[in-house]
Amino acid sequence: MILAGDIGGTNTRLAYFAPAGDRLQPEVTTTFPSREHASLEEIVGTFVSGHHLTVERACFAVAGPIRRGRAELTNLPWIVDARQLAAHLGIAGVGVINDLAANAYGIAGLAPADLATLNAGTADTDGNIAVIAAGTGLGEAGLIWDGTRHHVFASEGGHADFAPRTELELELLRYLLPRWEHVSYERVLSGPGLLNLYSFLRDTGRGTVPSWLAEELRQRDPAAAITQASLAGTCALCEQALDLFVSIYGAAAGNLALKLMATGGVFLGGGIAPRIVRKLSGPGFLAAFTAKGRLRSLLEAVPIRVILNDQTALYGAARCAHRQP
Repeated sequence: MILAGDIGGTNTRLAYFAPAGDRLQPEVTTTFPSREHASLEEIVGTFVSGHHLTVERACFAVAGPIRRGRAELTNLPWIVDARQLAAHLGIAGVGVINDLAANAYGIAGLAPADLATLNAGTADTDGNIAVIAAGTGLGEAGLIWDGTRHHVFASEGGHADFAPRTELELELLRYLLPRWEHVSYERVLSGPGLLNLYSFLRDTGRGTVPSWLAEELRQRDPAAAITQASLAGTCALCEQALDLFVSIYGAAAGNLALKLMATGGVFLGGGIAPRIVRKLSGPGFLAAFTAKGRLRSLLEAVPIRVILNDQTALYGAARCAHRQP
Protein backbone atom coordinates (compact mmCIF):
# COMPACT_ATOMS: atom_id res chain seq x y z
CA MET A 1 0.00 0.00 0.00
CA ILE A 2 1.25 3.50 -0.89
CA LEU A 3 0.76 6.44 1.45
CA ALA A 4 0.72 9.78 -0.38
CA GLY A 5 0.36 13.31 0.94
CA ASP A 6 -0.23 16.78 -0.51
CA ILE A 7 0.82 19.31 2.12
CA GLY A 8 -0.29 22.89 1.55
CA GLY A 9 -0.43 26.01 3.64
CA THR A 10 -4.19 25.62 4.03
CA ASN A 11 -4.92 21.89 3.81
CA THR A 12 -3.03 18.61 4.09
CA ARG A 13 -4.48 15.72 2.10
CA LEU A 14 -3.43 12.15 2.81
CA ALA A 15 -4.47 9.00 0.95
CA TYR A 16 -3.74 5.33 0.64
CA PHE A 17 -3.29 4.12 -2.93
CA ALA A 18 -3.27 0.57 -4.26
CA PRO A 19 -1.91 -0.49 -7.67
CA ALA A 20 -4.70 -1.29 -10.15
CA GLY A 21 -3.13 -2.44 -13.40
CA ASP A 22 -1.14 0.46 -14.81
CA ARG A 23 -2.89 2.98 -12.56
CA LEU A 24 -3.13 3.72 -8.86
CA GLN A 25 -6.47 3.57 -7.09
CA PRO A 26 -7.14 5.72 -4.00
CA GLU A 27 -8.54 3.60 -1.17
CA VAL A 28 -8.91 6.15 1.66
CA THR A 29 -8.55 9.94 1.48
CA THR A 30 -8.72 12.47 4.31
CA THR A 31 -8.18 16.24 4.42
CA PHE A 32 -6.77 17.96 7.51
CA PRO A 33 -6.59 21.75 8.19
CA SER A 34 -2.81 22.25 8.19
CA ARG A 35 -2.63 25.06 10.72
CA GLU A 36 -4.55 23.10 13.33
CA HIS A 37 -1.63 20.69 13.70
CA ALA A 38 1.93 21.13 14.94
CA SER A 39 3.64 18.94 12.36
CA LEU A 40 3.18 16.56 9.47
CA GLU A 41 4.17 13.67 11.74
CA GLU A 42 1.19 14.50 13.95
CA ILE A 43 -1.21 14.36 11.00
CA VAL A 44 0.35 11.20 9.58
CA GLY A 45 0.10 9.53 13.00
CA THR A 46 -3.59 10.39 13.25
CA PHE A 47 -4.28 9.14 9.72
CA VAL A 48 -2.32 5.90 9.99
CA SER A 49 -3.71 5.00 13.42
CA GLY A 50 -7.23 5.45 12.09
CA HIS A 51 -6.84 2.80 9.42
CA HIS A 52 -5.58 -0.78 9.47
CA LEU A 53 -3.46 -0.73 6.32
CA THR A 54 0.23 -1.51 5.90
CA VAL A 55 2.38 1.25 4.44
CA GLU A 56 4.99 -0.12 2.04
CA ARG A 57 5.96 3.11 0.29
CA ALA A 58 5.27 6.79 0.94
CA CYS A 59 5.78 10.16 -0.71
CA PHE A 60 4.75 13.62 0.43
CA ALA A 61 4.41 16.73 -1.72
CA VAL A 62 5.26 19.93 0.14
CA ALA A 63 5.10 23.63 -0.65
CA GLY A 64 8.69 24.75 -0.36
CA PRO A 65 12.27 24.08 -1.45
CA ILE A 66 13.67 20.64 -0.61
CA ARG A 67 17.30 19.87 0.08
CA ARG A 68 18.53 16.39 0.92
CA GLY A 69 15.04 15.21 1.79
CA ARG A 70 14.36 18.10 4.16
CA ALA A 71 12.06 21.08 3.67
CA GLU A 72 11.23 24.16 5.70
CA LEU A 73 7.77 24.99 4.43
CA THR A 74 7.22 28.47 3.01
CA ASN A 75 3.69 29.04 4.31
CA LEU A 76 3.66 26.77 7.38
CA PRO A 77 5.91 26.72 10.47
CA TRP A 78 6.81 23.09 9.79
CA ILE A 79 9.95 21.17 8.95
CA VAL A 80 9.36 18.04 6.87
CA ASP A 81 12.20 15.53 7.03
CA ALA A 82 12.21 12.32 4.97
CA ARG A 83 14.32 10.39 7.49
CA GLN A 84 12.10 11.30 10.42
CA LEU A 85 8.97 10.38 8.46
CA ALA A 86 10.48 7.03 7.43
CA ALA A 87 11.35 6.27 11.07
CA HIS A 88 7.86 7.37 12.15
CA LEU A 89 6.27 5.01 9.61
CA GLY A 90 8.75 2.19 10.14
CA ILE A 91 9.72 1.87 6.47
CA ALA A 92 13.06 2.05 4.68
CA GLY A 93 12.56 5.38 2.98
CA VAL A 94 10.12 8.19 2.24
CA GLY A 95 9.97 10.53 -0.73
CA VAL A 96 9.60 14.27 -0.17
CA ILE A 97 8.97 16.26 -3.35
CA ASN A 98 7.86 19.77 -4.22
CA ASP A 99 4.07 20.15 -4.53
CA LEU A 100 4.29 21.55 -8.05
CA ALA A 101 6.52 18.66 -9.07
CA ALA A 102 3.76 16.41 -7.70
CA ASN A 103 1.23 18.24 -9.89
CA ALA A 104 3.53 17.66 -12.85
CA TYR A 105 3.73 13.93 -12.07
CA GLY A 106 -0.05 13.83 -11.72
CA ILE A 107 -0.87 15.38 -15.11
CA ALA A 108 -0.42 12.02 -16.86
CA GLY A 109 -3.34 10.61 -14.89
CA LEU A 110 -5.83 13.35 -15.74
CA ALA A 111 -8.92 12.73 -17.86
CA PRO A 112 -10.37 15.32 -20.27
CA ALA A 113 -13.05 16.15 -17.68
CA ASP A 114 -10.27 17.13 -15.24
CA LEU A 115 -9.17 20.02 -17.47
CA ALA A 116 -10.61 23.30 -18.75
CA THR A 117 -9.08 24.70 -21.92
CA LEU A 118 -8.18 28.40 -22.04
CA ASN A 119 -6.28 28.19 -25.34
CA ALA A 120 -6.44 25.14 -27.62
CA GLY A 121 -3.15 26.04 -29.29
CA THR A 122 -1.28 23.54 -31.41
CA ALA A 123 -0.43 20.26 -29.68
CA ASP A 124 3.29 19.43 -29.48
CA THR A 125 3.59 16.07 -27.76
CA ASP A 126 7.39 16.28 -27.80
CA GLY A 127 7.50 19.77 -26.27
CA ASN A 128 8.35 20.87 -22.76
CA ILE A 129 5.47 21.52 -20.36
CA ALA A 130 5.06 24.24 -17.71
CA VAL A 131 2.98 24.12 -14.54
CA ILE A 132 2.08 27.25 -12.55
CA ALA A 133 -0.25 27.30 -9.57
CA ALA A 134 -1.59 30.13 -7.43
CA GLY A 135 -3.07 29.13 -4.09
CA THR A 136 -1.82 29.85 -0.59
CA GLY A 137 1.44 30.63 -2.40
CA LEU A 138 2.66 30.54 -6.00
CA GLY A 139 4.41 27.47 -7.37
CA GLU A 140 6.11 26.68 -10.67
CA ALA A 141 7.47 23.46 -12.14
CA GLY A 142 8.19 21.89 -15.51
CA LEU A 143 8.45 18.72 -17.53
CA ILE A 144 11.43 18.60 -19.88
CA TRP A 145 11.36 16.36 -22.95
CA ASP A 146 14.61 14.42 -23.47
CA GLY A 147 13.68 12.96 -26.84
CA THR A 148 12.07 9.89 -25.30
CA ARG A 149 10.04 10.99 -22.28
CA HIS A 150 9.31 13.89 -19.97
CA HIS A 151 11.30 14.50 -16.77
CA VAL A 152 9.74 16.47 -13.91
CA PHE A 153 11.65 19.20 -12.10
CA ALA A 154 10.70 21.65 -9.38
CA SER A 155 11.55 25.32 -9.02
CA GLU A 156 10.97 28.25 -6.70
CA GLY A 157 10.08 30.59 -9.55
CA GLY A 158 7.09 31.97 -7.64
CA HIS A 159 9.57 33.91 -5.52
CA ALA A 160 11.19 35.63 -8.52
CA ASP A 161 10.93 39.43 -8.71
CA PHE A 162 7.53 40.82 -9.66
CA ALA A 163 7.94 42.65 -12.98
CA PRO A 164 5.43 45.48 -13.56
CA ARG A 165 4.25 45.98 -17.15
CA THR A 166 1.98 49.03 -16.86
CA GLU A 167 1.78 52.32 -15.03
CA LEU A 168 -0.79 50.76 -12.69
CA GLU A 169 1.53 47.86 -11.86
CA LEU A 170 4.45 50.26 -11.34
CA GLU A 171 2.29 52.07 -8.79
CA LEU A 172 1.42 48.69 -7.25
CA LEU A 173 5.12 47.87 -6.87
CA ARG A 174 5.77 51.22 -5.19
CA TYR A 175 2.85 50.50 -2.84
CA LEU A 176 4.24 47.08 -1.88
CA LEU A 177 7.94 47.93 -1.54
CA PRO A 178 7.65 49.58 1.90
CA ARG A 179 5.97 46.42 3.16
CA TRP A 180 8.52 43.90 1.89
CA GLU A 181 12.13 44.29 0.93
CA HIS A 182 11.57 41.79 -1.86
CA VAL A 183 8.30 41.89 -3.82
CA SER A 184 7.90 38.52 -5.55
CA TYR A 185 5.20 37.28 -7.88
CA GLU A 186 3.83 35.33 -4.92
CA ARG A 187 3.05 38.64 -3.19
CA VAL A 188 0.51 39.38 -5.93
CA LEU A 189 -0.39 35.92 -7.31
CA SER A 190 -1.78 33.93 -4.37
CA GLY A 191 -4.67 34.15 -1.94
CA PRO A 192 -2.81 36.74 0.18
CA GLY A 193 -1.69 38.33 -3.10
CA LEU A 194 -5.27 38.96 -4.19
CA LEU A 195 -5.86 40.73 -0.87
CA ASN A 196 -2.75 42.84 -1.55
CA LEU A 197 -4.16 43.86 -4.94
CA TYR A 198 -7.52 44.74 -3.40
CA SER A 199 -5.85 46.74 -0.60
CA PHE A 200 -3.74 48.64 -3.14
CA LEU A 201 -6.77 49.62 -5.22
CA ARG A 202 -8.71 50.59 -2.07
CA ASP A 203 -5.90 52.61 -0.51
CA THR A 204 -5.17 54.49 -3.74
CA GLY A 205 -8.77 55.66 -4.07
CA ARG A 206 -9.89 53.45 -6.94
CA GLY A 207 -13.17 52.42 -5.33
CA THR A 208 -15.25 52.31 -2.19
CA VAL A 209 -15.71 49.38 0.18
CA PRO A 210 -19.33 48.40 0.92
CA SER A 211 -19.97 47.93 4.64
CA TRP A 212 -21.12 44.33 4.11
CA LEU A 213 -17.84 43.48 2.37
CA ALA A 214 -15.75 45.04 5.13
CA GLU A 215 -17.54 42.75 7.57
CA GLU A 216 -17.00 39.69 5.35
CA LEU A 217 -13.29 40.46 5.08
CA ARG A 218 -13.09 40.38 8.88
CA GLN A 219 -15.16 37.23 9.31
CA ARG A 220 -13.87 34.90 6.57
CA ASP A 221 -10.98 34.25 4.20
CA PRO A 222 -10.47 37.65 2.51
CA ALA A 223 -9.39 36.21 -0.85
CA ALA A 224 -12.50 34.03 -1.01
CA ALA A 225 -14.72 36.99 -0.12
CA ILE A 226 -13.11 39.20 -2.78
CA THR A 227 -13.39 36.46 -5.41
CA GLN A 228 -17.05 35.77 -4.63
CA ALA A 229 -17.98 39.46 -4.72
CA SER A 230 -16.15 39.89 -8.01
CA LEU A 231 -17.75 36.90 -9.71
CA ALA A 232 -21.19 37.91 -8.43
CA GLY A 233 -20.71 41.49 -9.68
CA THR A 234 -21.61 42.96 -6.28
CA CYS A 235 -18.44 45.02 -5.72
CA ALA A 236 -16.68 47.00 -8.44
CA LEU A 237 -13.49 47.24 -6.37
CA CYS A 238 -13.33 43.45 -6.09
CA GLU A 239 -13.90 43.13 -9.83
CA GLN A 240 -10.94 45.43 -10.47
CA ALA A 241 -8.78 43.40 -8.09
CA LEU A 242 -9.62 40.09 -9.75
CA ASP A 243 -9.16 41.53 -13.24
CA LEU A 244 -5.70 42.74 -12.24
CA PHE A 245 -4.93 39.35 -10.69
CA VAL A 246 -5.94 37.55 -13.90
CA SER A 247 -3.82 39.85 -16.06
CA ILE A 248 -0.72 39.41 -13.89
CA TYR A 249 -1.37 35.64 -13.82
CA GLY A 250 -1.40 35.59 -17.61
CA ALA A 251 1.84 37.55 -17.80
CA ALA A 252 3.58 35.28 -15.29
CA ALA A 253 2.38 32.14 -17.09
CA GLY A 254 3.62 33.56 -20.38
CA ASN A 255 7.01 34.31 -18.83
CA LEU A 256 7.27 30.71 -17.61
CA ALA A 257 6.27 29.38 -21.04
CA LEU A 258 9.10 31.37 -22.62
CA LYS A 259 11.67 30.31 -20.03
CA LEU A 260 10.85 26.62 -20.49
CA MET A 261 10.00 26.81 -24.22
CA ALA A 262 6.77 25.11 -23.15
CA THR A 263 5.37 24.24 -26.56
CA GLY A 264 3.85 21.12 -25.00
CA GLY A 265 1.48 23.28 -23.00
CA VAL A 266 0.97 25.29 -19.82
CA PHE A 267 -1.14 23.91 -16.97
CA LEU A 268 -2.65 26.11 -14.26
CA GLY A 269 -2.95 24.26 -10.96
CA GLY A 270 -3.62 25.39 -7.40
CA GLY A 271 -6.82 26.24 -5.62
CA ILE A 272 -7.62 29.57 -7.25
CA ALA A 273 -7.73 28.84 -10.99
CA PRO A 274 -10.61 26.31 -10.88
CA ARG A 275 -12.75 28.86 -9.00
CA ILE A 276 -12.20 31.64 -11.56
CA VAL A 277 -12.23 29.72 -14.85
CA ARG A 278 -14.85 32.11 -16.21
CA LYS A 279 -12.55 35.07 -15.60
CA LEU A 280 -9.50 33.23 -16.92
CA SER A 281 -11.44 32.38 -20.09
CA GLY A 282 -12.00 36.07 -20.78
CA PRO A 283 -9.63 38.20 -22.84
CA GLY A 284 -7.43 39.46 -19.99
CA PHE A 285 -5.45 36.30 -19.25
CA LEU A 286 -4.63 35.32 -22.82
CA ALA A 287 -3.84 38.92 -23.84
CA ALA A 288 -1.25 39.15 -21.04
CA PHE A 289 0.05 35.63 -21.77
CA THR A 290 0.78 36.41 -25.41
CA ALA A 291 1.96 40.04 -25.01
CA LYS A 292 5.64 39.16 -25.45
CA GLY A 293 6.57 41.27 -28.47
CA ARG A 294 8.36 39.30 -31.17
CA LEU A 295 7.47 35.98 -29.50
CA ARG A 296 3.71 36.56 -29.59
CA SER A 297 3.10 34.02 -32.37
CA LEU A 298 5.01 31.34 -30.44
CA LEU A 299 2.84 31.81 -27.36
CA GLU A 300 -0.40 31.98 -29.34
CA ALA A 301 0.26 28.35 -30.32
CA VAL A 302 0.84 27.14 -26.72
CA PRO A 303 -2.06 25.09 -25.29
CA ILE A 304 -3.23 26.40 -21.89
CA ARG A 305 -5.38 24.33 -19.55
CA VAL A 306 -6.68 24.66 -15.99
CA ILE A 307 -6.39 21.61 -13.75
CA LEU A 308 -9.83 21.11 -12.19
CA ASN A 309 -9.03 17.95 -10.21
CA ASP A 310 -7.84 18.97 -6.75
CA GLN A 311 -6.36 15.50 -6.18
CA THR A 312 -3.71 15.89 -8.92
CA ALA A 313 -0.76 16.54 -6.59
CA LEU A 314 -1.87 13.70 -4.32
CA TYR A 315 -2.00 11.30 -7.25
CA GLY A 316 1.35 12.64 -8.48
CA ALA A 317 2.97 11.95 -5.10
CA ALA A 318 1.60 8.40 -5.21
CA ARG A 319 2.98 7.92 -8.74
CA CYS A 320 6.38 9.15 -7.56
CA ALA A 321 6.33 6.68 -4.64
CA HIS A 322 5.27 3.86 -6.96
CA ARG A 323 8.30 4.57 -9.18
CA GLN A 324 10.75 4.39 -6.27
CA PRO A 325 13.19 1.47 -6.61
